[in-house]
Amino acid sequence: MNYHILTLFPDMIMSTMSHSIIGRALDAGKIKINCINIRDFADNKHNQIDDYPYGGGPGMVIQPQPVYDAYESIILNNNINPRVIYMTPQGKTFSQDIAKDLSKEKDLIIICGHYEGIDQRVIDEIVTDEISIGDYILTGGELAAMVLIDSVSRLIPGVLGKEESFIEESFSNNLLEHPQYTRPYIFRNRKVPDVLLSGHHSKIEKWRREQALKITFQKRPDLLDKAELTKEEEGYLNSLR
Repeated sequence: MNYHILTLFPDMIMSTMSHSIIGRALDAGKIKINCINIRDFADNKHNQIDDYPYGGGPGMVIQPQPVYDAYESIILNNNINPRVIYMTPQGKTFSQDIAKDLSKEKDLIIICGHYEGIDQRVIDEIVTDEISIGDYILTGGELAAMVLIDSVSRLIPGVLGKEESFIEESFSNNLLEHPQYTRPYIFRNRKVPDVLLSGHHSKIEKWRREQALKITFQKRPDLLDKAELTKEEEGYLNSLR
């Protein structure tokens, strides 16, 4: 996967993404992150890329020309025509299903906005997907872009150590993940559930599935509408209700 990030703060992205699992994926060549500084495409000697909004109002708006020229440089230099994602509160809320969809792409262009946003004309011209990471406002799109990169990259083969690491985790089956335990066996008078020490894999799997159903029912019942359940699991869920 090749990520092409249009940003005013490339160092912010690269310094953060160079650690842990994503950092190892970068070192191994499983993913690539190419940060393009929008300011490098300003057409004035002061490298100004924003201006006052037409119609008045507070703040500044990023001009369309430097964003478009930065976008075009990616297209021409790499001979690609990828999806272009604009991180914005007006976008569709990011989800695991969207992450799975994006992980199938070879290249993604991600635009990070600032100030009062970006001139609508360049959004209309080049953006294919508007995505939000939640109903709140950030000072810029870089943090949102890094959330998307982290989530999508984990689904790319070879980024995680084992495929099971993401197959069984939260949201992968429209269920939250079951509880996890490790040593010691007793902590502050709380014991690890005995079934996990039984060595009986089918019983452990059934317990984990029921716990996932229970936690999802308690914390995110809206997810259950999309979950694929057996008749036995539906019966267990009805007993919780």
